[in-house]
Amino acid sequence: MSPHATTNGVYANGTNGVHSANGANGTSGASRPLTPGIYAPIPTFFHSDTEDLDINSFTTHVVRVAKAGVGPLLAGSMGEAHHLTHAERVTLIKAARRALDDAGLTHVPLIAGTGAGSTRETVELCNEAAQAGADYAIVIASGYYAGAIAGNKKALKAFWAEVSEKSPIPVIIYNYPGASGGIDLDSDLITELAIECPNLAGVKLTCGNVGKLTRICATVSEPSFASQYPRLNPNAPFLVLGGFIDFLLPSTYVNAHGAITGLANVAPYTIQRLYELSEAALKDPSLLPEAQRLQGIVARADFTIAKASISGTKALLEKLYGYGGNPRKPLPPIEPEAVAALWEHPHTQDIVRVERELSGKVSAA
Repeated sequence: MSPHATTNGVYANGTNGVHSANGANGTSGASRPLTPGIYAPIPTFFHSDTEDLDINSFTTHVVRVAKAGVGPLLAGSMGEAHHLTHAERVTLIKAARRALDDAGLTHVPLIAGTGAGSTRETVELCNEAAQAGADYAIVIASGYYAGAIAGNKKALKAFWAEVSEKSPIPVIIYNYPGASGGIDLDSDLITELAIECPNLAGVKLTCGNVGKLTRICATVSEPSFASQYPRLNPNAPFLVLGGFIDFLLPSTYVNAHGAITGLANVAPYTIQRLYELSEAALKDPSLLPEAQRLQGIVARADFTIAKASISGTKALLEKLYGYGGNPRKPLPPIEPEAVAALWEHPHTQDIVRVERELSGKVSAA
């Protein structure tokens, strides 16, 4: 039996992904269930003259993606976490929680990036994030000393084990070799962590390794996993999430749980629709051709837009919604001619067309 969600998002009984019916808090503190689906790493917006936080643009965007059914992730790589102070991360979490609650989205959980240089500071950030209102933390290993720890399985395992044990909120492993000095966890290590650390709530695979994702799912998506290795918080199952959206459809068929994708900032309704179609096609194969068609549009757009990095995504948001701005220095802004080329690229225009059609249907409903 597949552990995937039905059309209403409810998981089959006895699988990793079940959430307690009464919504009771677990001992690790998360109050809002972490559900399979799509999550967007929210950019951090800055005022052009001072590089201070632009909270109005930030909260507008958080609510925008949440209304499309996409969960917000704050202070990740797209959010320029490395350029933020502790106090700024706290400010963003508090502002996002307040904005979601004011918009009637009190059920939407907040994931916050809490990666830092040392284990000690990472735990400190987890505590600060929890106090500010985050429901979950996502943690990347620092790449500064990658030469010493990249090949040291014992050290890597100890890092996430200690952080998850000491964090007051469940922790998601963030595996992104490109932002951690080449540190790339293999499927055996991630599976061991999932089994041995009950306060771990999943993994984001920005390594883009579909085979790795498949091997992890072969263990954690088995119906018996949740009962054999229960989470500290029953609202926080161990989810296997792709770090790119270009393989969402095939990952669905190996029982993965969705994706955390920067493209969901630009086209949240489109990405959410792809997720829904992918899940539904498991039960109704007649939907598979439409899911494949949409996956093709999304995969081409992801490939094109991701190459423009953070500044490219912000430039597209400026085009679409009137806010975006530049990254914090030393990250350079995107050149005007590059913005024009990105906007006019057929892959970009294809997904913008779909997004406008889908978001328009929601607005008209």
